[in-house]
Amino acid sequence: MPFGGLAVRVDPGVYVPRWQSVPLAHRAAARLSEQGIAIDLCTGSGALALTLMRARPGARVVATDIDRRAVACARANGVEAYAGDLFAPVPAELEGRADVVVAVVPYVPSPALRLLPRDTLHFEDASHYDGGPDGTDILRRVATEAPRFLRPGGTRLLELGGEQAELLRPLMERLGYRSLVTWADDDGDLSGLAATLPGRAS
Repeated sequence: MPFGGLAVRVDPGVYVPRWQSVPLAHRAAARLSEQGIAIDLCTGSGALALTLMRARPGARVVATDIDRRAVACARANGVEAYAGDLFAPVPAELEGRADVVVAVVPYVPSPALRLLPRDTLHFEDASHYDGGPDGTDILRRVATEAPRFLRPGGTRLLELGGEQAELLRPLMERLGYRSLVTWADDDGDLSGLAATLPGRAS
């Protein structure tokens, strides 16, 4: 299927990348240096990782997913993908070295799952979407664990929605993130958040 000008293989049962995630991928690519390192969490088919690989051919892009079907699909798309929960399978030699951590994690509040299009949960697992009571359960985990892998000045970029940026802001400030930047979709709805660790100017 198409994703921002790329043709991406999506196997049955694997999270289907949405066009709304294309700006996130492009923002992540802009933060990735030519010979840098990026980590793509909850990669699904590997669409975001592929975008980064296309934009920065000399960079190393590593992806993870807890769903082994997704890992197999991402590998079939040419992505260096590992099976496991968030950062758990990321090679240890990448700690403290990543320019970018990017993720489209499950962030739909559990009570809102019933509002998803009817066919969504027919073809995909609810686990691809369910982010807990306010949708921030996994977003908080990524924010907390990312500093271990980011270099000074590195950036963590997340897709999210609603009031989730404000819900996460106190946690991110306690963790030492700076330069918190949000962006909206064409309808003016919140769609992403970037936060940078102290270091060189971003």
